Amino acid sequence: MPNVHVKSYGCSANTADAEIAKGVLIEDGHALVDTPEEADINIIVTCVVKTPTEQKISRELRELEASGKPLIVAGCMPKSMNSRVNQLVPSASMVGPDDIERMAEAVHHALNGKKVNYINGEPTDRTCLPRVRANNLVHIAPISTGCLGNCSYCIVKFARGNLCSFPAEKIIKDITDAVADGCLEVWVTAEDTALYNHDGIRLPELLNMITAVEGEFRVRVGMTTPNSLDEIMDELIASLDHEKMYKFIHIPIQAGNDEILHSMRRKYTLKEFKEVANKLRAAYPEIGISTDIICGFPGETEEQFQDSLDLVTWLRPDVLNINRFWERPGTDAATMPGRLHGRDTKQRSRRMTNLWKELAVEVGERWLGWEGEILLTEDGKNDTKVGRNYVYKTVAVKTDAPLGSFIRVKVKGAGVGFLTGDQV
Repeated sequence: MPNVHVKSYGCSANTADAEIAKGVLIEDGHALVDTPEEADINIIVTCVVKTPTEQKISRELRELEASGKPLIVAGCMPKSMNSRVNQLVPSASMVGPDDIERMAEAVHHALNGKKVNYINGEPTDRTCLPRVRANNLVHIAPISTGCLGNCSYCIVKFARGNLCSFPAEKIIKDITDAVADGCLEVWVTAEDTALYNHDGIRLPELLNMITAVEGEFRVRVGMTTPNSLDEIMDELIASLDHEKMYKFIHIPIQAGNDEILHSMRRKYTLKEFKEVANKLRAAYPEIGISTDIICGFPGETEEQFQDSLDLVTWLRPDVLNINRFWERPGTDAATMPGRLHGRDTKQRSRRMTNLWKELAVEVGERWLGWEGEILLTEDGKNDTKVGRNYVYKTVAVKTDAPLGSFIRVKVKGAGVGFLTGDQV
């Protein structure tokens, strides 16, 4: 059977889709290879969130098409930027997020010289599908697809659509099988995990069902929004108490000013975000909090950007994803008045990054001397291995223990977003 090369960009949902595509192809008898040069056909699982990523993907797609080998464009580009893909690589086939199960069919047609566009499928239940995992210790568990928001800057909505939650019993079977396969970390993934609702089962109850699965493993909750999180706050706090749960949450704020949040069509205020963060920290003082900030949204004044700097200083998050504003085609924000020059968004992004570097070391230094258990899940730099503690803090350590081990460490150093330690 032909050799296939699959490469993915973007979020954990895209990574999961790439894993599923590989699994489907292996079941169909194909062989996976590591480079485009070895492949008979190439598949790129694309991301459209940021312009620089899109530009990088576009260059790669052109190069792959020029090689003369069949090409399939998957991920978010086919649905959200269909005409752009057709213009960029006219001979390429397309497979959208909701048609990922048809990848083997698409490959068969492409290898036989037929271009196909599978982009109009219904929301796909991604549980219990074959996988080839990027990390054999980590299972990415999508619990839903789409969202209920309508953020003015977001192009992903065009690709992933409205909320569709997957059946809880299938999610549990998916995770049970993954743990049996040796996975020790489960990433509960969605565009907004806090919106999960299938037959009356909400996220906290689902997490309780997940932690009841037999085996030694840890669970990380993926992205939420402050308004949807607040609706389930008390129940979620109770669910996080389980020893298998990382005390960690990803809550994008995007801006520290209410007028900008309103322009973004985010469904919460700065005060409401702070209340959510305060409730979580009241329950778990050391909880890991990740958030996102967009720098230079259209119409953002210097004073409004300062509000974002002030918010980050107040929050002192464990992880901060900093993004310059990029206009995405078809979004309302792309045509809003008051667009800032690229040099201004770049400068604001740099200022936010410099602030974050200062704060991140301070946040990390609070852990100096901490001693406890981490789960090793990946190789690090300079002969280290990387693990996570109970609040999902990254700890790099030199050890002979194999990946997948739970080891005790003592933290001796702190960098930007990571800790270093010794095994004890």
